[in-house]
Amino acid sequence: MQWLGRQGSDNVDDRRGITGGHVAFGGGIIGVIFILAKFLLGGGDVNQLQHDLQQQQPQQQEMTAEQKAADDKEASFVKVVLKDTEDVWSKIFGDMGKTYTKPTLVLFRDATTSGCGEASSQSGPFYCPVDHDVYIDLSFAQELNDRFNVGGEFAMAYVVAHEVGHHVQYLLGTTQKLQKIQQEVSETEYNKYSVKLELQADFYAGVWAHYDQQMKNVIDPNDIEQALTAANAIGDDRLQKAATGTVTPDAFTHGTSAQRMYWFKKGYETGDLGQGDTFATGAVTMR
Repeated sequence: MQWLGRQGSDNVDDRRGITGGHVAFGGGIIGVIFILAKFLLGGGDVNQLQHDLQQQQPQQQEMTAEQKAADDKEASFVKVVLKDTEDVWSKIFGDMGKTYTKPTLVLFRDATTSGCGEASSQSGPFYCPVDHDVYIDLSFAQELNDRFNVGGEFAMAYVVAHEVGHHVQYLLGTTQKLQKIQQEVSETEYNKYSVKLELQADFYAGVWAHYDQQMKNVIDPNDIEQALTAANAIGDDRLQKAATGTVTPDAFTHGTSAQRMYWFKKGYETGDLGQGDTFATGAVTMR
């Protein structure tokens, strides 16, 4: 992605030099998913669960000058990506006769607080519908590379665009509908809705990439391959298999690798919001 020298977003709350305080529970897209999968599928030893979660607590570490330079570069990159999402979604919402309210991107290191509770580096990137902010510890980019061999800058662009996709869902009222449903169904049943919500956010990330290329001509085919590689790496089936050696579809919350790749690619190729209704009957069928 061509980004050097381009304007970044001003809607960034950079807390990387601020200590976040005690974090009681990491949450986790990757690290904690592994731990909870082992707990649920391995007999449910509560004492072991507590021990493993404590090990997930972020440790404050002094960065070297080289690490800080890399972190600052990553911060500059995601600011440009955020600006591009603002431009694209402002246009899309404007074409629908709506106003796009821009989210704030909170950059932090190790730990911070959010409207949805405490956040740590183990939480992974997430969107908080309470304060309408996107939270990212930039060490996630290194984790993608080290743990899953997902290289390239655009992998993080996909991550940012996915979380912004959740903000779009909030603005369109989808999040609120799911929150109501969550109060009415079992956890297993709600997991199916959660998968559809996450896959739609992947679709919206693809839609963003479609229009970002159309409007600014800054994305090349290799970037899209990087995004698909990232989507493949963090599918529920792949994470569960790595954590426990088994796959339990009823415990999926984000979708399989194939599903995540499919919906991102569909959004990128069509750019048509009308084709992103993952909640429609039969829409989510790929395994």
